[in-house]
Amino acid sequence: MPNVYARRIGVLASAAALAALTSLLNAPTAQAAPPAPMSASAARAYLATVTPKTEGSTSGYSRDLFPHWSTVSGSCNTRETVLKRDGVNVVQDSSCAAVSGSWYSEYDGATWTAASDLDIDHVVPLAEAWRSGANSWTTSKRQQFANDLTRPQLIAVTDNVNQAKGDLDPGKWLPSRTSYRCTYARMWVNVKQYYGLSMDSGEKTALVSVLNGC
Repeated sequence: MPNVYARRIGVLASAAALAALTSLLNAPTAQAAPPAPMSASAARAYLATVTPKTEGSTSGYSRDLFPHWSTVSGSCNTRETVLKRDGVNVVQDSSCAAVSGSWYSEYDGATWTAASDLDIDHVVPLAEAWRSGANSWTTSKRQQFANDLTRPQLIAVTDNVNQAKGDLDPGKWLPSRTSYRCTYARMWVNVKQYYGLSMDSGEKTALVSVLNGC
């Protein structure tokens, strides 16, 4: 009788192991995340060198001055490329539009299964960049900024969260998901540092506060 029990336990254990392996193999495969930002220590070091400047005017600004959603490959533009990158099991049709998949919004912790529920956020908003020095850039440089897939400047997030953020800097807006604020601050500093964009006093103070807690 003990041998029967032992065999039954062995069969059950093998079945459980097989089920776990099957579950692992069938689990959704996450796509790549946005490019990793600079470290918190590097961001703090850079901020220590920044002299705050009064933010410039939005006068003359237009989104059209930042040509966005450029073609990346074939029929896929920047928006569609980010949706594919930031999602799980994303299926695209012949025109590259995402027709199914799952997306986790880092800003608020929501999960979506329809691409229409997502916006592609410019971490450093276009209008913010304009007020911070991009008003003097060439159209080519503004286009690079608006479609930058190399820096941590673009991320798929809940649409109304992106709309609530608008063109606000970290002194006025931070993700409601507090565990992501350190990453967000690192992304922001990384982009501003790379493009040589200025920071105002409130913006720098907020970033220092977040990064000191990382």
